[in-house]
Amino acid sequence: MKKWNWREGQRPYRRQGAGQRHGWFRGNRQRSTQDERHMDTPLRSGYNDAGPSLRTSQRRYENQSSSSTSTSSSSTSSPSTSSSTSSSSSKASSAAPELPGFYFDPEKNRYFRLLPGHNNCNPLTREQLQEKEREKRRNKMLAEDEKPRKKAPRTGLNTSLLLQKRHLGLLPENSYCRLVHEVKVSGMRRHKLEIQSTDNSNPNTDNFRLIVGDSACERVFTVNDVSHGGCKYGIMNFSSSSRGSLSVEMCDNLYFTNRKVNSICWASVNYPDSHVLLCLVGVADTPGCVSLLPASLFSNSNPDQPGMLCSFKISSAWSCAWCLNPQFDKTFSTGLSRRVIVKDAETGRTQTYSTGSDVLAQQFALRVPVLFNGCRSGEIFSIDLRQRGRRDQSWKASRFHQESAITSVRVLQDENYLLAADMLGQIKLWDVRVTKPVQEYKGHYNEHAYLPIHVNEPEGLLLAVGQDCYTRLWSLKDGHLLRTIPSPHPTANDLIPSVVFSSKLGGCRGLPGLLMAVKHDLYYFPYNTDYQEGGEQQAGF
Repeated sequence: MKKWNWREGQRPYRRQGAGQRHGWFRGNRQRSTQDERHMDTPLRSGYNDAGPSLRTSQRRYENQSSSSTSTSSSSTSSPSTSSSTSSSSSKASSAAPELPGFYFDPEKNRYFRLLPGHNNCNPLTREQLQEKEREKRRNKMLAEDEKPRKKAPRTGLNTSLLLQKRHLGLLPENSYCRLVHEVKVSGMRRHKLEIQSTDNSNPNTDNFRLIVGDSACERVFTVNDVSHGGCKYGIMNFSSSSRGSLSVEMCDNLYFTNRKVNSICWASVNYPDSHVLLCLVGVADTPGCVSLLPASLFSNSNPDQPGMLCSFKISSAWSCAWCLNPQFDKTFSTGLSRRVIVKDAETGRTQTYSTGSDVLAQQFALRVPVLFNGCRSGEIFSIDLRQRGRRDQSWKASRFHQESAITSVRVLQDENYLLAADMLGQIKLWDVRVTKPVQEYKGHYNEHAYLPIHVNEPEGLLLAVGQDCYTRLWSLKDGHLLRTIPSPHPTANDLIPSVVFSSKLGGCRGLPGLLMAVKHDLYYFPYNTDYQEGGEQQAGF
């Protein structure tokens, strides 16, 4: 038997009934005539300067499908046969095979050469093409975010329906509040804030690297990269007006350092959030240290003694945490390479714990003096400060593992549960009692960046900024992805946004919403869809 003729795209002549043979020939001739009518461009051979065309391979596939269908059926084809043939053709066109040295453009329906190629003036690489696709997707999502009506976070979820169910007694109060917050975050829109300062002639041109809000969200500690190297840090004060607008003012004193800030946390030495704890990494001849700075140090309006100011010789600290438990209320911890240091800020008493890996994330529990640590190896373990002097790592109260380096740990109000994120983009909720994950939050993207996660339990929300520069919000209860917010600026590894979320931005009478710092800009995403900019808003840098 003669083999299949791939070049001609049809089977050789085979003796069959006259109706079948002539019908098949006429159909193929009509198909080829239509193809020639549409081929007004020089692509008859299947290749051009841009590369091979997918249309030729599609026609061959269609000819093969039509010939095999017609030879196995009568000359009068049924509707089901023709529909199956067209569906097979559409599947072939949607799944373009990968060719070495080429990429397929679905808009132009063509393959184009990659490096090395003919287009030496503007060479193409896969990285450039992927970046183009990401930017196209980001712009599309930005356009969707500007629309007044957005997609509901859950099917059939809206404010009027929730209110109706609440009046009928179908929703308990806690579920009603949680679902209302989900509806509100799905409708947030972006507004740019201008930060006020005493020196308005010198606008901010340094990129934000990190922002961390205090417990009341009245102040936000900021770290900015400086163009000539190093960084500067200070405090922004927030307040809300009676007209429902948010204003922000930069502190008078900004401090500069040639060292890198690795980690920040607010510390309660004299009163809640009275100080800021910074981990500074040494460079060249300047050693690293851990500094405890009073917040009043950043304002010229307080001429009195700023309070306790300490600098501890702890080099190369990856993370830090402050203990709020009354038994150890002046104690802080730092995570270093293969060890943990717990120190009393007043007496200087130090306890060192040796670990098998670098400690990248830390947080203290509140009700009991227990420190949770996340390591580069993926191990998560806890240290009970009441148990001293144990050897052979028997001081580890509990321990469990994730698959990659831990970038952030957060203890919930029910301290039997812990949230942990790693460098594989996994975010898991752990039950510390049984050391097993009970919930996973999917969609987060991370490959190698040191990224925090943010929890707001009163609203039942979890937030995280991925390495792809998208801010994602999940339901803390069931892990449902509620919203994905694109960055206002093009994606880059050095332009990952830093965020703060609170239901009371600016204090106890503040406004709910999301703060986003990216590049040298500050954005506000309010719950209120009627939020006004410009004349009613007194905010700037």
